[in-house]
Amino acid sequence: MTAQLAPQLALLTALRRTTNVTRAAELLGVPQPTVSRRISALGEALGAPLTVPDGRGIRLTRAAELLADAAERALAAVDAGVRQAREEVDPESGHVVLGFLHLLGRSLVPTLLRGYRADHPGVRFTLVQGSRQDMVDRLTSGELDLALLAPAPVDDPLLDTAVLAEQEIFLSVPTSHRLADRPSAAIEDLKDEEFVLLETGYGLRTITDDLCAAAGFEPKIAFEGQESDTVRGLVAAGLGVALLPRFEPGSPAGVVEVPLVPPVGRTIGLAWRKDVVLPPAVLRFRERVRAQRW
Repeated sequence: MTAQLAPQLALLTALRRTTNVTRAAELLGVPQPTVSRRISALGEALGAPLTVPDGRGIRLTRAAELLADAAERALAAVDAGVRQAREEVDPESGHVVLGFLHLLGRSLVPTLLRGYRADHPGVRFTLVQGSRQDMVDRLTSGELDLALLAPAPVDDPLLDTAVLAEQEIFLSVPTSHRLADRPSAAIEDLKDEEFVLLETGYGLRTITDDLCAAAGFEPKIAFEGQESDTVRGLVAAGLGVALLPRFEPGSPAGVVEVPLVPPVGRTIGLAWRKDVVLPPAVLRFRERVRAQRW
């Protein structure tokens, strides 16, 4: 029944709107006998008539009204899909679903989007933030078109990654901390410190755990969070130290950023699915990001 009904969704809505077979046929651009035959065939498939006479016109039966309600909802969804499909085909009016880490949302993402939208004002963006693992999972499931990740590249056979830049990692300590006035610090200096960390699944958490393990200790965890700004706030309150990229723009209140020796960095990359054909708008944005001078 659904297979028979689907091609006739517009017919039901036209009949409801016009209450007249001839006007419905004109609205649809088909001959009136064709409309009559389709109505009759649908009624036979349903097991009950779809229309009854009403003065000089017709009206839908209760069963047909229920089908017409569903038809209108379905057609609205199809109309929206057609509009989105047309936008996807036209790079100047397309849609890009971009994922990124919270830390990259402070300056990197706004800078990229500001420049791109200046040249392509018709392109829409949906922005999704989360941990590195969350972004990888959403990419592989198809929820995202592209994702800005760090560290990169991604060790996943389904994904391709373009490395964009290297970002230095600093030791963030409260202004009153014993290391705040030092020109640099080593990971070994932090063996007895309490750490404020991002949760497991975040790239910086992995970097911190690995650096501490290489120095021969496990970090003492005072607090864990999901936002870099929260982590910095806890550091400023004297509740621990953290390894974070430089705060931009400006300097964070109550926090001193101490360079690490040897220097520590992480790569920022743009990732996408290997096995899908990206829409033109997504491809154009991807190539713009890859061509950016970092």
